[in-house]
Amino acid sequence: MLPFTAGQFTKLGLEIDGERVQRAYSYVNSPDNPDLEFYLVTVPDGKLSPRLAALKPGDEVQVVSEAAGFFVLDEVPDCETLWMLATGTAIGPYLSILQLGKDLDRFKNLVLVHAARYAADLSYLPLMQELEKRYEGKLRIQTVVSRETAAGSLTGRIPALIESGELESAIGLPMNKETSHVMLCGNPQMVRDTQQLLKETRQMTKHLRRRPGHMTAEHYW
Repeated sequence: MLPFTAGQFTKLGLEIDGERVQRAYSYVNSPDNPDLEFYLVTVPDGKLSPRLAALKPGDEVQVVSEAAGFFVLDEVPDCETLWMLATGTAIGPYLSILQLGKDLDRFKNLVLVHAARYAADLSYLPLMQELEKRYEGKLRIQTVVSRETAAGSLTGRIPALIESGELESAIGLPMNKETSHVMLCGNPQMVRDTQQLLKETRQMTKHLRRRPGHMTAEHYW
């Protein structure tokens, strides 16, 4: 098993035309699960992702043994409600954290929000629902789609749904600096817009080791 902390990423690589091509991907599996799992989207003109998507059972993939990244619970301060907001494949780090299930006793409520363009892109909804049952009321999940309407999902973009109050209404919990810490992972535009909105309307600040705050973020590209 390759050692990593839930929330971290590593690099996957292939030899392509005599050259080693590698890209960073977050672990989806729990660190105590020896079966490595990664969630990626095929970029049509990408150098690596189409090759990874074409792999068959038994094919070899290079995995960098050292994990990296600080998007981990050790970097998150205690709070009443931990909001975990993701777009697309950036749901991965949260699934790793929640599947491991350690160091979560210091939060009263956990909220996992996964946003995608279409409902068909909510690939991990079954696992999200399974985790929701496992946490017996402590974890609340919400899906969001931006290009269509879908049963059970909010429609729009995460920043707009926070601004309108729809997200908090759907979850039944407030998002504020008194009770909340917000983790943001995914589309850089979503991350920036949400940080700016929470800074301006909720007086929430970026969390730094030297200056504790209310938001922790990881851009996915």
